[in-house]
Amino acid sequence: MVSRSDLVREKLEQLIIEGAFANGERLDEIKLASRFAVSRTPLREAFQALAASGLIDLQPRRGAFVRHPAFEEVIEMFEVMAELEAFCGRLASRRVTPELIDRLTQTVVECEKAAEAGDVDGYYRANEVFHFLIYEASGNRFLAKEAGKLHRRLKPFRRMQLKVRGRMGQSLAEHRQILNALVEGSADAAAHILRDHVAIQGSKFNDLVVSYRRTSGANAA
Repeated sequence: MVSRSDLVREKLEQLIIEGAFANGERLDEIKLASRFAVSRTPLREAFQALAASGLIDLQPRRGAFVRHPAFEEVIEMFEVMAELEAFCGRLASRRVTPELIDRLTQTVVECEKAAEAGDVDGYYRANEVFHFLIYEASGNRFLAKEAGKLHRRLKPFRRMQLKVRGRMGQSLAEHRQILNALVEGSADAAAHILRDHVAIQGSKFNDLVVSYRRTSGANAA
C-alpha cells in the first residue's frame, strides 16, 4: 500500500523534473495541499523525502525551495552508484540467503506485471525494492546504508529513464540476469551486470541527456 506522502512525493518529483517549477521557486504549502487534496502533514513528509533526494532545499522559517541539480552532478552520482551497486552484487552473490532470493524473485514478478501494464510508477516501486534487497543481501550494513542514501538521491532520474522507449523492458531483462547471477553465486557476473544496469553510458547517456534537457531547459546545459 502506497502512503499519501509517497504519492504526493512522486507527483511533486515529476513536476519538478518536468520543469513545472523554476529553479529556486518557493513551494506554497497551502496551494499544493489543495491541489493534491491532502493535509499539510503528508505534504511536509514529501518535502522531507524530496530534500533527501536533493530536489528541494528546506530552509528554517522560510519554507521549501526547488533545486534543479546540474546535469554534471547527476552523471557523477550515477558513476558512483554504479560502482556501489556492483560491490553490493559481488558480496550478495556469496551472502544472499534463500529467503532473500525468494523476495528478489517476487519483485521480478511484480516488475513483469507492471511492465506488461505499462505502469512506470508501479515498475519503479518494485524496482526500488529489488535494489534495496540486493543492498541488504550484501551483508554489509555500512555499504547498504550508503547505497540506499545515494539511490534515494538518484530516484527521480532513475524513474525518468524508465520513460524512455524500450527502457522498462530492457531493465526487466537485466533484473532477470542479475537474479540468475545471484542464484548461481557468480560474483563477477552479478557485479558486471549491476554496474552496466546502473551506469549512464552510450545510448542510455544520450537518452537521459535528451530527457533532462527537454524537461529542465537551460538548467541542463
